[in-house]
Amino acid sequence: MRTLRIGPDGVPVGAVGLGCMGMSYAYDPAGRDDDTSVTVLHRALDLGADLLDTADVYGPHTNEELVGRALAGRRERAVLATKVGFVAGPTRLRRDGSPAHVRAAIDASLRRLRTDHVDLYQLHRVDPQVPLEETWGAMAEVVKAGKARMLGLSDVTVDQVRTAQAVHPVATVQAELSLWTREATDALLPYTAREGIALVAYSPLGRGFLTGRFTSVRDLPEDDYRRGNPRFQQEALDANLRLLDAVRAVAGRHGATPAQTALAWVLSRGPHVVAIPGTKTVRYLEENVAAADLRLDADDLALLDALPPAVGARQ
Repeated sequence: MRTLRIGPDGVPVGAVGLGCMGMSYAYDPAGRDDDTSVTVLHRALDLGADLLDTADVYGPHTNEELVGRALAGRRERAVLATKVGFVAGPTRLRRDGSPAHVRAAIDASLRRLRTDHVDLYQLHRVDPQVPLEETWGAMAEVVKAGKARMLGLSDVTVDQVRTAQAVHPVATVQAELSLWTREATDALLPYTAREGIALVAYSPLGRGFLTGRFTSVRDLPEDDYRRGNPRFQQEALDANLRLLDAVRAVAGRHGATPAQTALAWVLSRGPHVVAIPGTKTVRYLEENVAAADLRLDADDLALLDALPPAVGARQ
């Protein structure tokens, strides 16, 4: 697989990594199967999909525990990424970017992940109640203490990236990026390219929609959080199916799947882009990894670039 280098030390990572959230949180939680997920994680490392992305809030905590279990005896093969900044409450998540929370959260994450350091420690969301300089400064202390190799941000503006850069180098910026969520291409994509920052594209398959497996909200499991997502409501879903027509047309020309085509479009946004699709099966993992070798031509890209925006708010 094509690789790129991230962070001040140029850590190599595969262009397709693995988002681990859905293995134990949000997507079909009743279908959780930790043993199968461990097999998927092992296979990801074998295929070079070595950027493994989790967060303390996924579960909460259970996703980090799962990843830690899977990495026993394999830790050195992974580029291990987790996040801080959300705290699970009784009914909703709240943000906490306080330095005290950062210091406590990294130690708890390391225990769950069964390691003495993470490769990438990311701020899940900026806390509007805490100056970013304070949060990022505490995260820089985590690096100085040897508990993380590099730092990243998630869902931020260019101005917020600049603020963080003034305190400590920014290795990565996570942003939702797919054929149905393209806002990151406006400012973040060119800025990260100029600054030598990797852009980590999460939900590159449109939360599963761009795989072509969902044509009705009834196709989603009863307890799946996407049932409340505006873009998966039936009227919006029906309108969004026109996006899939173009994706399937391009896929057919290459003997590829819609998912591979959607991923190839994301990777075509620049050599500094890493995609982290999530999956619970080896079959779809292997399909996703193969997308790194799919090269779309100018006509393909022109057709996909011209697609209209998705119907429904991003959630």
